[in-house]
Amino acid sequence: MVENRPLGNLAAHLILISGVALVLFPVYIAIIASTHGPGEFMRGVLPLTPGDQAVENYRLMWEAGLAKAGSPPAWRMLWNSLVMALAITIGKLFISLLSAFAIVYFRFPFRLFFFWLIFITLMLPVEVRIIPTFQVVADLGMLNSFAGLSIPLIASATATFLFRQFFMTIPEEMLEAARIDGAGPLKFFRDILLPLSVTNIAALFVIMFIYGWNQYLWPLLITTDPDYTTIVMGIQRMTSTSGDETPDWNLVMAAVVMAALPPVLVILFMQRLFVKGLTETEK
Repeated sequence: MVENRPLGNLAAHLILISGVALVLFPVYIAIIASTHGPGEFMRGVLPLTPGDQAVENYRLMWEAGLAKAGSPPAWRMLWNSLVMALAITIGKLFISLLSAFAIVYFRFPFRLFFFWLIFITLMLPVEVRIIPTFQVVADLGMLNSFAGLSIPLIASATATFLFRQFFMTIPEEMLEAARIDGAGPLKFFRDILLPLSVTNIAALFVIMFIYGWNQYLWPLLITTDPDYTTIVMGIQRMTSTSGDETPDWNLVMAAVVMAALPPVLVILFMQRLFVKGLTETEK
């Protein structure tokens, strides 16, 4: 029986509200800053109420970008980030599903050795192997391309491990029943494993999409063409100024708000499946 303690409930809610306010206050500041003109930031006092320049700031950033900082229009940067994030996410899920399926349901020599070889790559993030990876991408002629942005990042030992652990919880009776019904490996994978893996796929989709969307170092290294600038790269360029110039913070904050919208929308639309995929233990 749960005791009803009004003071305890009040304290818990105050702590939760304080935590939410602490997290959301910078977001609020970014939204407010994107609605003011550039002169507001030269006064030394950050405004806390909305301004009247929101439409103009977002229109300018969306259509023209920030030319003096070498930033293309926001729509192009958002499109580049979206293509890269989706390619990385779908590629990771596809390869990880097939890898886990092969490791669990096929008997071949050194099966566990290859699994642990994949798992050990967790200790080799892209930053560690960035020079040889860049050399390979350059030799293949994939600089300044969406293939170069996404292909080197699509392998995922984490997703392979999680799918393997999930597949191992599926009763052997399902596999035997599929064999009796004449289902081959691909039919078993498509008709049984994939439907059972929907919540896991959704949870990993959200995580991998945000991972791909937030990439900065790799796109910065392999792209020199402004047509392949991602939104994270563009924001960094807009905040970097030379001499006594000050960034156009109102436009920078407009770009920040637009950059935050796609990951937020993905989380909102897939929230139910995301939470279920992280917390569900019995299938």
